[in-house]
Amino acid sequence: MNFSQRTRGIVRVIAVAMALALPVVMTVSAADARVGGGGSRGSRTFSAPPSTSTAPGSVAPMNRTFSQPGSPNMGTPAANAGGLFGRGGMGRGLLGGLAAGFLGAGLFGMLFGGGLFSGLGGLSSILGLLLQIGLIVLVVRLAMSWWQRRNAPANAYAGGPAGAGTGPQPNYRSGFGFGLGGGSDAPVEIAPSDYETFERLLGDIQTAWSNEDIAKLHTLATPEMVSYFSKDLEENKARNVTNRVANVKLLQGDLAEAWREGDSEYATVAMRYSLVDTMLERGTGRMVDGNGQPEEVTEVWTFVRQRGGNWELSAIQQTN
Repeated sequence: MNFSQRTRGIVRVIAVAMALALPVVMTVSAADARVGGGGSRGSRTFSAPPSTSTAPGSVAPMNRTFSQPGSPNMGTPAANAGGLFGRGGMGRGLLGGLAAGFLGAGLFGMLFGGGLFSGLGGLSSILGLLLQIGLIVLVVRLAMSWWQRRNAPANAYAGGPAGAGTGPQPNYRSGFGFGLGGGSDAPVEIAPSDYETFERLLGDIQTAWSNEDIAKLHTLATPEMVSYFSKDLEENKARNVTNRVANVKLLQGDLAEAWREGDSEYATVAMRYSLVDTMLERGTGRMVDGNGQPEEVTEVWTFVRQRGGNWELSAIQQTN
């Protein structure tokens, strides 16, 4: 094989690598361009929360997070267990070995000028390859179906009165608040006092944000969320503005899911609330954004606590 053939093979390998990498680059850029929200939902960080009556539409993916897909510290059963996918996910298991071997053989052939299907002896070899590909596709589909059933999110609701869960119910302290579901086999039971805590945290976090009180935010949210709040507040200071949030009122809320991971308990809730959101110029107090009128916002908040501890905000996601 001459130098020109080797060069063309290398160029083809580079082109394939760029084509595979391009969707990842585009995804990261799109995520970085969207402001607000972020955080972690344990092993479910990259899974969309179930829709609820409060947030019936889709929920935006996490736009910033410390978690990494498939990282061991996320505690996903599929990432830490053996079986068909192997430890560390599909990349190290049976399917990963088959896929990597097939891709590696193809790229190797391309590199040395023989093309993707170099080494095939004739029609029988081509038919054999097609049969193997078909078997691999079938195994992948069966394995993915099994994996999705095994890891399907389990909804959890506080036990409530008969007929609960069909719509928002009055809150215990106001005319607004969370609806209750009737599930009794939830892995984490969310009690009425927990809903009251979620509502209180909604107001306290907004107030601490408005006052730029980082010390207070540390008592209400995880270190990851506080790091995002701090970064956003620093950006506001650099623009010589301050964000004032007032009159926060929960209008409707319900539980999307609740689950346990080790000693950590998670609860993801959809909340529709009203607030007055304005941007003021520092020093003068002149309004530079907003109209001073109440507006409604629907977001999905995730809270986490160590077993027996206090709830903290661990993620905020916007609704589409």
